[in-house]
Amino acid sequence: MTGRVEGAALLEVRGLTKSFGAITAVRDVDLVVGPGERVGLVGPNGAGKTTLFNCICGQTQADAGTVVFRGIDLGSKPTFERARLGIGRTFQRVEVFPELTVAEHLMVAERARRGDGRLWKDLLGRSALSAQESARVEAMLVLVGLDGLANVPVAALGLGTCRLVELARALIGEPVLLLADEPSSGLDAHETAELASVLRRVSGEHEMAVLLVEHDLGLVARVAERTVVMDVGGVIANGTFDAVMADQRVRHAYLGKSA
Repeated sequence: MTGRVEGAALLEVRGLTKSFGAITAVRDVDLVVGPGERVGLVGPNGAGKTTLFNCICGQTQADAGTVVFRGIDLGSKPTFERARLGIGRTFQRVEVFPELTVAEHLMVAERARRGDGRLWKDLLGRSALSAQESARVEAMLVLVGLDGLANVPVAALGLGTCRLVELARALIGEPVLLLADEPSSGLDAHETAELASVLRRVSGEHEMAVLLVEHDLGLVARVAERTVVMDVGGVIANGTFDAVMADQRVRHAYLGKSA
């Protein structure tokens, strides 16, 4: 195994299992992510990647196994408590509020992070940004390349740009672990390259770990220091991107054959 997981783990998943009726979506999965480490999680459709994400974030309760984050057993902790511990997330299906502007999305996320009492006013459109909040929002918009769209309603944006809004909203919460679920979906080649640059830069500057689920293997190769491959609910390979892509089990999972 490569990567920075020799010391204390940031995230440690052990024996995680989740079934839906007769279908076992995740089967006895072990996964470790070190502080500041960038890990790609790949596999064919139906491999169990998003279900694993949901169990880590708390949207889905596992049937068996443990999820330990920053030394804390997450057990049955709800999603919002996991977020406050430092887990950020983007979704395979974009989750945005069409009527809000790009900047307003980040403002609400920033005040939710701080537990600011004015959050209820944000939802009623009665709260103005402070100078400090404006500076943080502007810096984040610049970071993801959305600074020219601050006052544009999200309803007017394309899918690719909405994904960048969602990423910025997750990053402004200053997570120590970002779970990114198919963040390049809907992005063109230029936007995907910019996304890879943002993830590497933020991870390096803030020692933010990234667990990246992606079908775009080129993006995984550019971002991840280590790659984990799942198939039919279990982990079948773990190592450098080149090593796992050369693994016969991985080739069989993707191609249905060993060569």
